[in-house]
Amino acid sequence: MSVAENLKTIRERVDAACERAGRRPEEVALIAVSKTKPLSMLQEAYEAGARDFGENKVQEILEKYPEMPEDARFHMIGHLQTNKVKQVVGKAVLIHSVDSLHLAEKIEQEAAKRDLTADILLEVNIGEEESKYGFRAGEVLEAVTIISKFSHVHIKGLMTIAPFVENSEENRDIFLKLYQLNVDIKSKNIDNVNMAVLSMGMTGDYMTAIEEGATMIRVGTGIFGARTKMGENLV
Repeated sequence: MSVAENLKTIRERVDAACERAGRRPEEVALIAVSKTKPLSMLQEAYEAGARDFGENKVQEILEKYPEMPEDARFHMIGHLQTNKVKQVVGKAVLIHSVDSLHLAEKIEQEAAKRDLTADILLEVNIGEEESKYGFRAGEVLEAVTIISKFSHVHIKGLMTIAPFVENSEENRDIFLKLYQLNVDIKSKNIDNVNMAVLSMGMTGDYMTAIEEGATMIRVGTGIFGARTKMGENLV
């Protein structure tokens, strides 16, 4: 199927998941994960109505950003090295993958230099997998409290990368835990902290994530097709 047909199918499934959960489809933003994909495929997705694109590498954002229409929004969803921060601040509308205080501090410094505010999500390793980046659940509130004092960084919510599973039901508890953590932090009413965004769910489990409160889903393979690199088809 074409990118446009794939997007139509994804949107229909989003609608169905929202209906099951008693939610409105407009509550869920679809991030088209375009990492490793050529510009022509992003343009095809744009023509079919996609406006939010997710990239894992800063270099791909730098290459694609100037070639896309002005209202295309790029999201940094991959691990961000501190030495790449200055390249992505001001280009990415949202950095999903802030996984340490050190990285948040670096983003604050770069945003201050440009006199702008960087919107971020804190990445949470809710499944406590050794191979993944992110704060442990018990570390998140302290991190939010510290980062909330930064004047050029704005926390918009949380993100997680759930384990790759054959049956999406296996990740339901992961999504529920992140939702509950988000609600708990939101209830603290910390200044400069929004907590409106819950970025969770990928091609294999986004419907389950929506049922458990996701406000952003990151879908790559389901829109653009499988990737050739081993492990790259998990999004």
